[in-house]
Amino acid sequence: MTRGPLRVLRWFYPGLGIKRWLMVAIFGAILVVNGVIRWLTAEGAHLEINQVVDDFVDDFMPLSLLPYLFVGIGALCIFFGIRQWMRAIVVAVMPDNKDRIVDALFDMRLRRGYKIVAIGGGTGLSTLLRGLKRYTSNLTAVVTVSDDGGSSGRLQKELGILPPGDIRNCLVALADDEALVTDLFKYRFAEGEGLMGHSFGNLFLAAMTGITGNFDRAIKESSRVLNVKGRVLPSTLESVRLRATMQDGTVVTGETAISTSPVPISALSLEPERVQPLREVIEAIAQADAIVLGPGSLYTSILPNLLVRGVADAVAAASCPKIYICNVMTQPGETDGYAASDHVHALLEQSGARVCDYAVVNLEPPQRLREKYEVGGQTPVAPDREKIEALGIRVVDARVISETETVRHDPQKLADVVLKLIDDALAERASFVRISSTVPAAKETPSVAP
Repeated sequence: MTRGPLRVLRWFYPGLGIKRWLMVAIFGAILVVNGVIRWLTAEGAHLEINQVVDDFVDDFMPLSLLPYLFVGIGALCIFFGIRQWMRAIVVAVMPDNKDRIVDALFDMRLRRGYKIVAIGGGTGLSTLLRGLKRYTSNLTAVVTVSDDGGSSGRLQKELGILPPGDIRNCLVALADDEALVTDLFKYRFAEGEGLMGHSFGNLFLAAMTGITGNFDRAIKESSRVLNVKGRVLPSTLESVRLRATMQDGTVVTGETAISTSPVPISALSLEPERVQPLREVIEAIAQADAIVLGPGSLYTSILPNLLVRGVADAVAAASCPKIYICNVMTQPGETDGYAASDHVHALLEQSGARVCDYAVVNLEPPQRLREKYEVGGQTPVAPDREKIEALGIRVVDARVISETETVRHDPQKLADVVLKLIDDALAERASFVRISSTVPAAKETPSVAP
């Protein structure tokens, strides 16, 4: 948590409840002072306080500035007086947490934020969560469990647990002390028989699963240990594999094999097909203020969640805004040559439901790293607005990329776009409801007997 001036500025964030009680205190002080003055006047006392003060101040400054000076000093005294009074109470009750009073107030504001369900996996989903956690702690990350490569795939084969890689990334993104947890959980063992190639985060989740006896329980306990803002849920607790039918008719099984196949994907499914969703996932979708799909690999991060039985239908049935974050670059083996409309079309077709109302497309192609990506066969996703709108989806143009060592979405820019879209969508819906409720019902025409 940033210290110094930023901590004071958080007092002015909306939703903490500080300013309203500060105004109540000021109003009460004014009433007390006014009442005392009236009582003394009624008793016949003659107060010469103002005259004494005027005579003293007249030697230093014009008397016309005195009211402004007193109001300013008085407001500051009341503000910092109440602030220090609250701190003193916290220190007296919880001496070990005296530096966390502003953090507690900030958390109170976050708990009043939007209820957002983010669906996906990989690094894309963690990027979105990293930006949104600054504005709300009512976050639910629904994560795919079909990863069969790297450390996650090895742990699944050797220990029989669900692949923890994408879960780990989301836990890190939502952790309170993200910098330390990131370094710890992403640490990979470079030597050691059986340990080489494994990340500490994956081993941590595997160990927690062994202790709790349940993968879902392991995630919840890990979230508590890491002080996660929000929650992370696997889309299903059943072991699944991805199966893709390619355009040449061949069938490829496994996320790794699918993402490296040179043949375009025609259809995607799960193996077994009718796996049950986690109950909390369906409940979170039904209660959400907004549902965000992506960003992330279209066929191996986002769609596997929607192929779990009942998830796509629950998203389609939700009355809240449903937002798809389109990737900024194509992905070899999955979306070669795809424009934004191709992403949206595949999302709707493969899920078999209307799972999005809005599509956020990037208008700012990369500059510095463009040639590097073209060598690897990746190109910017073309924002073909007209074709997306022809699918009945509203387009949100945005500039959300970040060029560091890679081209990805910028967490802050993406969060700003998503939150503004939610604000506008809810305001538009509220206006529609108010207008509809004021329209008089049409008078029923009485039937006339022949």
